[in-house]
Amino acid sequence: MRYCLVFGLLFITGMLHGQHEYTTGNKRAISHFETGRQYYILLDYIRAESTLKKAIVLEPEFIEAWLMMAQVYTDAGKLEESVGSYRRAIELDSLFFPNAFYFLGMNEFELGWYKDAYNHFQMFLALDDIKERLKESARERIVSCEFAIDAMENPVPFDPVNMGPNINTENDEYWPSLSADESIMVFTMLLPIDAKNPLTRANRHEDLYYSSYEDGAWQPAQNAGKQLNTYDNEGAQSISGNGRFMVFTACGRDDGYGLCDLYFSAREEGRWSIPVNMGPSINSNYSEKQPSLSADGRVIYFTSDRPGGFGKYDLWMSSRTPDGKWSPPKNLGDSINSAAFDQSPFIHPDNKTLYFSSVGWPGMGGFDIYMSHRINDSIWGKPVNLGYPINTHHHEEGLIVNARADMAYFSSTRLRGKGRDIFSFELYEEARPNRVSYMKGKVFDSQTQRPLEANFELIDLESHKTVIESTSEPGNGEFLVVIPVDADYALNVSRPSYLFHSENFAFDKIYSRTEPFLKDIALNPIEIGERIILRNVFYQIDSFVIDEKSIVELDKVVLFMQANPSLVVEIGGHTDNTGSQEHNRWLSGKRAGEVAAYLIGKGIEQEQISFRGYGMDVPVSSNETEEGRALNRRTELKVLSK
Repeated sequence: MRYCLVFGLLFITGMLHGQHEYTTGNKRAISHFETGRQYYILLDYIRAESTLKKAIVLEPEFIEAWLMMAQVYTDAGKLEESVGSYRRAIELDSLFFPNAFYFLGMNEFELGWYKDAYNHFQMFLALDDIKERLKESARERIVSCEFAIDAMENPVPFDPVNMGPNINTENDEYWPSLSADESIMVFTMLLPIDAKNPLTRANRHEDLYYSSYEDGAWQPAQNAGKQLNTYDNEGAQSISGNGRFMVFTACGRDDGYGLCDLYFSAREEGRWSIPVNMGPSINSNYSEKQPSLSADGRVIYFTSDRPGGFGKYDLWMSSRTPDGKWSPPKNLGDSINSAAFDQSPFIHPDNKTLYFSSVGWPGMGGFDIYMSHRINDSIWGKPVNLGYPINTHHHEEGLIVNARADMAYFSSTRLRGKGRDIFSFELYEEARPNRVSYMKGKVFDSQTQRPLEANFELIDLESHKTVIESTSEPGNGEFLVVIPVDADYALNVSRPSYLFHSENFAFDKIYSRTEPFLKDIALNPIEIGERIILRNVFYQIDSFVIDEKSIVELDKVVLFMQANPSLVVEIGGHTDNTGSQEHNRWLSGKRAGEVAAYLIGKGIEQEQISFRGYGMDVPVSSNETEEGRALNRRTELKVLSK
């Protein structure tokens, strides 16, 4: 980070105006110094360096020339040479310019020389008459030095693997994003505008690329197409868990609201739609960039320098409302955002773990990657630095983690001569989010086999909160819905004119399944004789008392009946073959009666509801296994008339 240009002009100008003569009487040396200072002001660092060297050769103890040389080297990015110049100036007279200790420590810190930086910051704080602003900055850097020294003595497991030539090229690749099933990766590539011109930044632009994972390998990356990519820059994107929605950053467009805006696109029948500016509810007169979509596409996190934050760039979030609009963005608060730069958010599909980059929290220098866990809907836990050598004194940002929570992906320049490439690595246990699974398949009409677009709701049975909302894809009925593995969930699949489909996912605290749930879902048209198995209606053992977790499913039935007021249905209770036939018929009847009573109590007309206990008479699976008996213990809704 270039903090030194302004400081340098201030301290050199102020220093010279504050004294009547230089530390040398050598007029030729003074002339070279003043010429070098003018070159520096004009940002001509090459001439400034060569001219100041002449002054130092003529007068090796010319302190002002050493300090100016240190400043020139800093702004030219030659930090090691700058450190040498500052050290020489301090060696000649440590009190001539006390702030030299501070600037020396800053450069050493940026180089990753943490012990040297720590010592020089301590020396700086021991001096008299130094500005409080610099003292506070030095104290913050001391904390980071202590962290960095300890982190290097206690490294975390880290073995990055280059993703290979099908992803990485001679160009820069960065900002990876990944679908929940890890079948598609979208990333940003920096391309030459004109291959005949030198590959300077001014002659390059960003495009979106993607690669599919097939036959055990990532396939050669392809340009995402003219619908997304233009001759302007498109990048810093995020895709939803099902790979169907994308938000990306574009800057300087005619329909933009500020310097950089967020744009939305949907994939339909294998093609991305024309991007649409996300509008003034998200974008402002400032910059909005680096988005991260939640797995279901209902919440977006992004970086912005808009007013109302805590630092120069903060992390914000917005939720999609039921009418499809986006809510006014909310700042993530001072438990995430620092007084400096906080950016590149990534919300894991568990919807509880956030990764981001910052220069404002104790770290290794440059941008470090941190993680934070959501405490509740509005509060996040204190950020945790991912440690060394994931973080170094270089910039680390743009990290994502797969749904299974074991692999991370990021971009880096760690291979010399290769530019920025995308790497993967196994994420160590303490830095992992909650693992999620997913259910994948197709929705179709049970009679015609026609693919259907249908709505998905994943609801926490304990909190009754909707965790995920999604739809199957128009045209082919394909769906992918992310399922966190930390609670019990009801998954309801619905479409007008059809009976809804019910699934239950009950997870133990230790979830060992590694394979996703692959299942095609047949929706039954609302016709006489068709039925729904209510898989999320539960009772206490050998009792007809309805478990509280059943309310989610029963309220879904209420909404279904209200949407179809002419329906007459039967609630049927079924048991396994444990116990006597008489007892099971009585128990199943009482359970069905309790469900019917609940529905009537919620306003459904009594004439629309009947109930019956079938006991063990109508099994749907074998009673020889526990799994089969569990399937036989069920409550059904059957259409009697419509």
